[in-house]
Amino acid sequence: MCGIAGCSFALIQDNPEAYLQKMNDVMLHRGPDDGDFFFDNDVALCHRRLSIIDLSSDGRQPMQSADGKFTIVFNGEIYNFLELRKELQGKGHQFRTKTDTEVLLSAYREYGVECLQKIRGMYAFAIWDISRKELFLCRDRIGKKPLYYYYDGESIAFASEIKSMLQIPCVHKVIDPTSVIDYLKYLYVPHPKSIYKNIFKLEPGHFLIYKKGKINIDQYWDIDFSKPLNWNAEDIAGQLLAIISDSVKTRLISDVPLGAFLSGGIDSSAVVALMAGTLEGPVKTCTIGFDESAHNEAEYAKEFSRQYGTEHHEYYIRDNADIDEVIKKLVWHFDEPFADSSMVPTYHVCRVAREIVTVAISGDGGDESFGGYEKYSIDRIENRVRSIVPHVLLNALCSVFNGSEKGFTKKIYSLSSTAKLSPAEGYYITNTFFPDDLLGRVLSDVMKKETGDYNPGEHTLRYYNRANGDDHFSKILYTDLKSFLPGDILVKVDRMSMANSLEVRSPLLDHKVIEFAAKVPSMLKVKGKSKKIILKEAFGKILTSEIMNRRKHGFEVPLDNWFRVELKHMAYDYLFSKDYMSDFFNVPEIMEIWEKHRMHKANYGTVLWSLFMFSLWFEEFIET
Repeated sequence: MCGIAGCSFALIQDNPEAYLQKMNDVMLHRGPDDGDFFFDNDVALCHRRLSIIDLSSDGRQPMQSADGKFTIVFNGEIYNFLELRKELQGKGHQFRTKTDTEVLLSAYREYGVECLQKIRGMYAFAIWDISRKELFLCRDRIGKKPLYYYYDGESIAFASEIKSMLQIPCVHKVIDPTSVIDYLKYLYVPHPKSIYKNIFKLEPGHFLIYKKGKINIDQYWDIDFSKPLNWNAEDIAGQLLAIISDSVKTRLISDVPLGAFLSGGIDSSAVVALMAGTLEGPVKTCTIGFDESAHNEAEYAKEFSRQYGTEHHEYYIRDNADIDEVIKKLVWHFDEPFADSSMVPTYHVCRVAREIVTVAISGDGGDESFGGYEKYSIDRIENRVRSIVPHVLLNALCSVFNGSEKGFTKKIYSLSSTAKLSPAEGYYITNTFFPDDLLGRVLSDVMKKETGDYNPGEHTLRYYNRANGDDHFSKILYTDLKSFLPGDILVKVDRMSMANSLEVRSPLLDHKVIEFAAKVPSMLKVKGKSKKIILKEAFGKILTSEIMNRRKHGFEVPLDNWFRVELKHMAYDYLFSKDYMSDFFNVPEIMEIWEKHRMHKANYGTVLWSLFMFSLWFEEFIET
């Protein structure tokens, strides 16, 4: 796990070593073990190293091929590199190191772009072909590793984090107003956009070729929902467990201490159980606890730990005395506005894990592939209402309950207003967090003028309409795998783990698991109130019924209460004492929301959090 960056030499030619050093230093947290750079008259590359495989200096990057024709900077892990190394040796390749980096470089030399069909892992990398004067950038299939790029029509820059590119003087911070709208709706800025007009995200499963001042982007992998299996459920569950078991096993190779996150939920428990059946010694596990019972799974994790004899570590988030400083620190790591509040416990669990291991295995990915989120049940209810309630009645309910801000009447309004839309549009509303009517009131006149009739729903609809599954549920799973997962969940895990110089591996996000899950019929994923049906049947072969039947908690934090107690003063300052907020927002309207929330007339925790995070980000990156 590392940090990579680079650019056209023309962008830094007045002082290349100084700028490359700055680009590298600002990503020190991603790779504290080593750092170096390479440049010629065309391209400059730099790298921060977190040593995981082959801890010797042989693994140092940028790494050049033996003939000096290719140079690579690589962030991630190739899990099948030993098999691929053997295959390449059979074709005459010789290796000087024991790293997966050199294997990846040799695979590219041998197969070109087709090497992407052979590698299994999480990765973002750049390869400079000096003879062809061609720069090749690639991001892994599902987007576990980040890759941003800047392109001005002639020169290019790229990096694992935006802040690295911002060290280049000509890369200016120009905010895209439509990206602000995107952020408020989704709580993150969906790819391929960033918060800045001139900086973009390379989409997962895509590669970019830069040559002679031009770029070309192409897709090399997608998820196919068009070929559902006609096997019986038992056979599907058995095959699924075998694929996941293999995925876990491939992620256990490491030359540094390795452990796992353990929440007490089904997915992380199953991953730890599979690890325990493979590793010789006890699995090192860690978890985060909360004093609020509604948010706490630590006791479940401790109980599971006793059953499997893991070496368990836990940390309780209690008085939140340092929450102000923690939140400011986290904002710096995200580079652009980001408002998934579970970033806070994710940061803490990564911090605790880093005290005992350098690599942690997680249970992320089961919800997106197998339908584990509560929003999927809500979507099913909406579709049921959509099919049986006349449109005229839905319109009437919307009119009667419009403006409801709390309780049952708010739910009626939300359900009726969503059900009267198409299934795709309805899912967009269910999957976003800032209601359109409230957004219209909160935006400043300047923002309204600059964004005009911009529709952030296109981010959802373009994936929904692209999905090749026959049923609605397959389409929304495809949509989440292509948008919410890489845009929110994986960004959060990458930044919070890297903030602690920790590598996180996710077996359920292996492309073989995702491809098989796409073939599982929807009725074996969600039915009625039951979720992740086939995954639970598979994991039921290795977990107790007590664990299998436990209610899902998730990594939630008490946001509503935070704005009334712990964050009351800090949030008030950032929402109402910063002059720049009025450039984007109708501050008196935000004050009205604040007062309703403070007086318990409504719960606006998520709305206030998104505005609060924007203000913190703006001060950190724009004001300074």
